[in-house]
Amino acid sequence: MKLSKSSRHSQILTQITQTPSLRVAELAARMGVSTETIRRDLDELTSQGLVNRTYGGAVRTPSTEPSVGERHALFVAERERIARAASALVRPGSLVMIGAGATTTHVARRIAVEHKGLTVITHSFGVATVLALNPTITVLMAPGAYLPSEGATVGAHATRFINEFSADLAILGASGLTGEGASDALLEPAAVYGAIARRAGETMVVADHSKFNRMFAARYASWREIGTVVTDAAPTGALAESLSRHRVEVVTA
Repeated sequence: MKLSKSSRHSQILTQITQTPSLRVAELAARMGVSTETIRRDLDELTSQGLVNRTYGGAVRTPSTEPSVGERHALFVAERERIARAASALVRPGSLVMIGAGATTTHVARRIAVEHKGLTVITHSFGVATVLALNPTITVLMAPGAYLPSEGATVGAHATRFINEFSADLAILGASGLTGEGASDALLEPAAVYGAIARRAGETMVVADHSKFNRMFAARYASWREIGTVVTDAAPTGALAESLSRHRVEVVTA
């Protein structure tokens, strides 16, 4: 069955979150349409600011993030330092909610090594997998639609499940941190992160310095809703001023 234009656009945007570039010929073959049709699709998506057109294909825009698998290879040393500092802030016996992401998975791995008797609610398969190494930690997995680029569940089922609980602590990553708060490049994960932040007594954001002063499509929490930021370098400028104004504790690993 021939795909509609909206279906093609949706597939293109999904694929470009999983690979840094796309080729016209490959997309045409995969979707069963002509290369001219794909070129028109890419031109339209480029005009909307969703992709960047290149000779023979397209690449993701600067405002989109690599997939979680690609992100795992970036800032590894910084994320390990952040993970150690974040794990030290988790209280014994807590009920913790952890969002999807490369940095949060590093934190979960450290928690699995250093803690016992926690209950963790997550929508991230990566987080659940590393926590499973510790048999004393109970993991509750949120249901929902699977988002391959993030290795996580999203959508109404995920947020409804999260809303049934009250956590002591939320641990969340971010695509960007600005004076307005924490944001994510993808709308559906951001909706889950927002639900997690609302259901926790305390919210901790874990993010390396590359996220400073970067704004993305979906702000999931303002600084009024976040108590702690664990990072690898001290924020400066407007971001630092906003964190100070809202009395957000900054832990520099």
